[in-house]
Formats: sequence, structure tokens, C-alpha cells
Amino acid sequence: MSTGPGDLDLDRLPPEYRAAFEAQQARITALAEANAGLSERNRRLEHLVREFRQALYGKKSEKLDADERQLAFEDLEVAVAEAQAATTPARSRARSAGAKRNLGRLPKELPRSEVVIEPDSTLCPCGCGEMVKIGEDRSERLDIVPAQFRVIATVRPRLMPVPPARPG
Repeated sequence: MSTGPGDLDLDRLPPEYRAAFEAQQARITALAEANAGLSERNRRLEHLVREFRQALYGKKSEKLDADERQLAFEDLEVAVAEAQAATTPARSRARSAGAKRNLGRLPKELPRSEVVIEPDSTLCPCGCGEMVKIGEDRSERLDIVPAQFRVIATVRPRLMPVPPARPG
């Protein structure tokens, strides 16, 4: 013969065990009530879906005009919104601190191939002589090869004419 939780004599338990047992029983009761509420909501939504499928695809679907169908779908949208509002926890409704974004910084561990675009000539167009490299513009873009990611870095040197040496 086994004893269930209702058959226990809680007066014989130490106070801290009794409090823990009662708290656990309260949680079980709350979960059972929440489960019953969700089951009822689920049953209602399934019923609405069956009705709307019947209205849309059933034998009488041709007899409904566009306004009646729209009204039926509005009821469905309201029911879905209620269900989502009831199942969404309160803390997830609060705005998060902000989305974390990766603004142009591609992961370092991805393989990289570098393409350098050199000008055809390093002679200054105005005829003052040879140009020297003073910096570069670097841009990276993510290239997706099937089943492989890699980063292609494009480097464009910035050139400036070298002033002629002053006689001194």
C-alpha cells in the first residue's frame, strides 16, 4: 500500500521541509492552472482555424462575399494577438539594451585574400614627377563560396606627387 502526497503528516516534518513542501505544492497548483488556461486557449484557436478553413475552402466558400471573409480573418487576427500577448513573458516585452551590431568588422579567423589595385602609372598627370604612396583605403566584403566563407580585402593606394627637391 503506497501513500500519496495527501496522506503525509506534515506536522511531523521540520518547519523548513514543511515550508519547502508547501511551496512546491503551490507551484504545482499554479502550473496546473496555467496549463488548463493554455489548453482552453489552444482549443479555442483550433476551433477558429477550423471555422476559417471551412469558410475559405468549404462548400459554402463561394457564397461568402469578401467583406464576410475579411471579418472572419479579423477575428482570427485578434485571437492570435491575444494568444501571443498571453504567452509572451513580461520581461521580453521590455526593450532590450539595443541590438548588437557588427559594423563592418568581419571575424579575424576567416581566411582573407588581398587584392591591390595599382594605378596604371605613378607619374603625376600635371607632369611634376613621380607620385609616392601616402596611405591607402581599405575595404572588406564578405564573399560566400558554397560551403566556404572568406574575406576579400581590397586595397587602393592613395598617391601624391613628390615635390621636386629644392636647390639649396
